[in-house]
Amino acid sequence: MEPPDITVDGTGLLCVTLLLRLRARIADAAPGTIVHVIATDPAAPLDLPAWCHMTDHAYLGEVRGGDRPVYALRIAADARTTRPDAPWHRAGN
Repeated sequence: MEPPDITVDGTGLLCVTLLLRLRARIADAAPGTIVHVIATDPAAPLDLPAWCHMTDHAYLGEVRGGDRPVYALRIAADARTTRPDAPWHRAGN
């Protein structure tokens, strides 16, 4: 797995709050940027791939070998944006 350019620590956060933090951290990231997300919410293995699918970012999967659950994604060049206050809703909806 490629080393991250950005790491988002969502330890102890529910996925909605984690996605809000993730969205803010990657807002100005260049296409191709590798992001590692530390996520302890049990829903993260389902929510992160679903959010990546919705936004067109590439979900790269779980990063093995750490002491906390870490998931990787790659920023898309033509990603669909979400609302700043609602990460499960596309911007403009």
